Order: sequence, then structure tokens, then C-alpha cells
Amino acid sequence: MNTILIKNGIIVTLGENNKVLRGHALLIEGNKIKKIAPEAEFTGKYDKVIDAHGRVVMPGFINAHMHYYSTFSRGLGKAKPSTNFLEVLDNLWWRLDKKLTLEDTYYSALIPMIEAVKHGTTTMIDHHASPYHILGSLHEIEKASNLVGLRNSLCYEVSDRDGEQRAEEGLKENYEFAKYASRLNNNSIKALFGLHASFTVSDKTLGKAVEMAKDAGVGFHVHVAEGLADVEKCQAEHGCRVIERFHKAGVLGNKTIAAHCVHINEHEMDLVKETDTAIVQNPESNANNAIGTGDMVKIAAKGILLGMGTDAMTVRMTNSLRMAVWMQHLTHDPSQGFMEPVNALAFNNAKIANRYFEGIGVLKEGYMADIVIMDYLAPSPFDENNFAGHLVFGMSDAIADTTIADGKVLMENKVLKLNFDVEEAYAKSAELAAKLWERF
Repeated sequence: MNTILIKNGIIVTLGENNKVLRGHALLIEGNKIKKIAPEAEFTGKYDKVIDAHGRVVMPGFINAHMHYYSTFSRGLGKAKPSTNFLEVLDNLWWRLDKKLTLEDTYYSALIPMIEAVKHGTTTMIDHHASPYHILGSLHEIEKASNLVGLRNSLCYEVSDRDGEQRAEEGLKENYEFAKYASRLNNNSIKALFGLHASFTVSDKTLGKAVEMAKDAGVGFHVHVAEGLADVEKCQAEHGCRVIERFHKAGVLGNKTIAAHCVHINEHEMDLVKETDTAIVQNPESNANNAIGTGDMVKIAAKGILLGMGTDAMTVRMTNSLRMAVWMQHLTHDPSQGFMEPVNALAFNNAKIANRYFEGIGVLKEGYMADIVIMDYLAPSPFDENNFAGHLVFGMSDAIADTTIADGKVLMENKVLKLNFDVEEAYAKSAELAAKLWERF
């Protein structure tokens, strides 16, 4: 197996016993971390040596809620102005997703994966929609993932908003891909069962989804109480709140991700805690759509596993971290809401991802070699006791220098090492996006 030695950097392990290690080196053998020890212990010959002087070595970032398909919206100016969240969906996202072809799906995933490499994000949990080209869409994203070399958990967002046929195709795509991923049995491609949201999923479709997900052995990935309209429609049509509906239906559990949860009450939080469901907040998206701020302080105080995603606003996870801190301060006070976002990104995203993958998000012997090396010279004392302050106020501005996923160097010295023509991929993406805009 190939070996890579990373030396001269400051190693931040993260995990339950986070350590900031100086004078240590990290040895990769194959796709796993073989050894972390004082540098003097490494005297052998290695296939590759990376000098991380002046840099911080830490686990690759994890994005716990992503939408690759939104890539082609960048720069699109044809959507009507929207004054509320439902108008945002109607005027932009539900017009865009209907126009996506399978080729669009592939390139709209490929480009943000390249950008993820540039920013040290090595694992993504995606939520896809292309209602007029559903069947085979998750394999297109898988193909892009395999080409770039990242880890991805994929699902298709089942919805009744485009009719019964599209709902049935969404159910089928989720089920067949989940069974395929189970047979594949590797640590790079996993599956969840996607649902859009309570307000676009009928009882009939929800019942089918629960049975199929149970048979496939997977949990759900679903938007929950992102906007007030989701809550209001659930109360009007089902006589309960969103989390209560999903709890009764059997959606919740320790393999399920409830994205957003901006408008949930204390009782719903208790149900989430009771079922060990994970909540993933998306602060930049929430601000952009003016839907409110999820109470990360209260959610974390309940003992709920609280992670962080970007909802496709970015693949640079530290952007979302800072936004989360500022928004929690704004809605509480400056003494609250700091460690909750830090814990969500730096520690809890790994716990969520390890419900599907194995051995990621921590620099530890025997764990997967998913690593980002970031430019960062600390201007003040830096250890595990004040790591959070450096992450938010310093490292969030730092540039990723090197990205390693599954033991493969995908970027080094800020130069991509991908085995395909990146500029050609961007050019093809722009060509396809222009055609989609014509159809929009």
C-alpha cells in the first residue's frame, strides 16, 4: 500500500478527545491513518512526504445537508422576485428542478464536488430533485463522486407536487439506489431515503416511503419545518405539527436527518431526542430565504445530535459556521450560541456521518485518511482548550492548501490533482446551464 507522511504541521485530531499536537507527524497507509506520533518515531522511507510547516492538519470537513442540483441557478436572473419562502420555491427551485436532465444532474454535482476539494470538504450528504428525469439520477451523482473521489450519501426527494407518477418514480429511485448501495458495500457511497417536506408529501406516499425505507434498511433525509407554511399546512390537514406527523408515520430514528427544524417547538424537540434523530441546521440558507433562525442553543441543550449543512449555499463549511454563530448571537445575546455551532460542524457532523460511513471525521489511527491541510499561523496561543476560538475567528478565513480523501491526494499546494480536465468540466457545465436557462 502507498504511504504518505505528513510532517511539521499542527495536528488537530477533533473527536471525543480533541488534541492539538505539535512536533507530531501523521502516516497514511493505503486509505487509512496508520500512525500519529512524535516526528522522531518516523524514520522509514515513504512514497510521499508532505511538509505542512505553517499549516494546520485536521479532518476533512463534512457537509450534512447539500443540494448539488442548485448549481445551475448561479447567476440566473429570470426568476420572479419572491417575498416569502413559498414564492422562492415556486419562482426558482421548483421551476429549475423540472428542467434538469440527467446530464445536467451529473455536471451540477461534478462542479460543487470540485469546489469542495478546493475548500477541504471531503464528505457530503446530498438531497436531489429532478422531477422529469428521476430514474437514474442518483447514479449520475455517484458517477461524479467516483470521478472526483469524495464520500457521498445520496437520496432523491420524493414529493407529490408533480403528480402521482413522479412520486412513484421518486420512491423507486430511492429504493433501488438504497438496495444498490447496500450491495456495493463500500465506504464512499451510501444512501438515505429522501422526502421533500411534509407539506408536499401525501399520507399515501409517506406510508409507501416508510415501508420501502424499512425494507431497504435506510433512514430518511427530509426538510422539516423549514418555513412556517410547512407547519401551518400540517396542522390544517393532519391536526398535528410536522415532527409529530413524522413520528407517527415512523420516519424518525437514528438513521434519519431532519434538515432545518427552524419552526419546531419543545415537544417536537423531545420527540427528536427520544428517537435519536439528527437535526441539521443550515444558517446561510435560512438567512437568505428569510425563514427565521433555528434555536441551536435550545436544541443542543435537549441533548439532540445537532449538525450543520449548507443547503447548497456554499461548500466551504467555515462560511456556514460563522453565519451560525452570528445568527445565534443576534437571536439570543453574545454570551450564547458560540459552542453550539462549533460543536455542530467540528464534532457532530462526524457523529452523523458515522451513522452511515465508517471511521471518518477524526484523525485517529485506523480511521479513514480524509484530511485537509489549511494555511494558518496562529497569532496567539493555540491548543485544544481554545481551538473553537481559532476555528471561528481565524481558521475560518484560512485557505485550504491540501485535500486528501480516502488516502488520495486530490489537491496539493492549492493545485488540483484530479484525473480529468477541470476547465473542460466547467465549460461543459456553463454550456448546459445556458441551455437550461433558455428552458427556464
